[in-house]
Amino acid sequence: MAGIYISWPFCAQKCTYCNFASGVLPRELEASYLAALTAEIAAVHWPWRPETVYLGGGTPSTLDPALLTDLLATLPGQPWTEATIEAAPGSLTAGGVAAWKAAGLNRVSLGVQSFVDAELRRTGRKHTAATVESDVALLRATGIENISVDLIAGLPGQTAEGWLESLAWVRRLDVPHVSVYMLEVDEDSRLGREILLGGVRYGAAGVPGEAEIIRFYEQAAADLGLPRYEISNFARPGFESLHNLKYWRREPYLGFGADAHSFDGRLRWQNAETAAEYVARRQRGESVRVEQTGAFEHEERWFVGLRLAEGVAPVGDDWVRHGAALNRFLADGLLERAGERLRLTPRGILLSNEVFAEFLAPCP
Repeated sequence: MAGIYISWPFCAQKCTYCNFASGVLPRELEASYLAALTAEIAAVHWPWRPETVYLGGGTPSTLDPALLTDLLATLPGQPWTEATIEAAPGSLTAGGVAAWKAAGLNRVSLGVQSFVDAELRRTGRKHTAATVESDVALLRATGIENISVDLIAGLPGQTAEGWLESLAWVRRLDVPHVSVYMLEVDEDSRLGREILLGGVRYGAAGVPGEAEIIRFYEQAAADLGLPRYEISNFARPGFESLHNLKYWRREPYLGFGADAHSFDGRLRWQNAETAAEYVARRQRGESVRVEQTGAFEHEERWFVGLRLAEGVAPVGDDWVRHGAALNRFLADGLLERAGERLRLTPRGILLSNEVFAEFLAPCP
């Protein structure tokens, strides 16, 4: 199954935990970015008919519905099996959602992160639980039932009681897909940098400890009532993200826009990271592609495939290449056999980075 990813890196505000190449950018940049994006898409000689589309960001739900409709009309493959737009709660309107549906979008991913007002305010989010409830009702009234909600375990000031409140809201809304991410601490977000520096800005001093974050994650896995099909993703059967599954199953996709990645089964490449650089390169007549590498199938099959609950079926010389590591992880209880496949155990999920690191090292 082949797919398309479109990056819209513009946001109304930059959340403190966000480590994506997105943010509050000059308003005048949007028109030139959209022109560059449309030109990049128009130049493609499509090697296949895409079955999924994913608009991420940033906040693509803030793009004018008429402009979004025109953009989607440039893509082949309609009607797509799945077409997702990421949306910030509170950015939905009845007219906008109706336009999304008419343009072919049939799935909405809401970046909720928390249903607790105090936690939201510390991160820069402006919605409330009531906002999310209203957005979900609007989507359903418009005929979009394939709805996903994101949560983050480890936000500043997050407590066990607050986490249970967020989980209760998710169950009450009865959405068919939930993503639960453990807070990432790195240099690419304001909050992450502050934590690494030992500072207190952005609520850094109030971030729960690692053990508590793990407990939050395990509580979600137990309480959501949805099967876990990938480390961070839970869904009612039939509502798994078809587009995201292609990343973990190494299926081809083309990415358009700033910091978008692509994979054709043999090569991987990445566009210029920032919107300004992406537009400038396009306006100078240069390729927006800034990096290209060959894919390493034997390692990638395990590195990305083990994220899935279905695991990986060893093939060819997998046991020759990786047998020592696989047997060690089986003996240590990080992997288990499921028929002919190997998959992470519950303990292995919590130590998954240790497992994945084995497949990042070059094999002899």
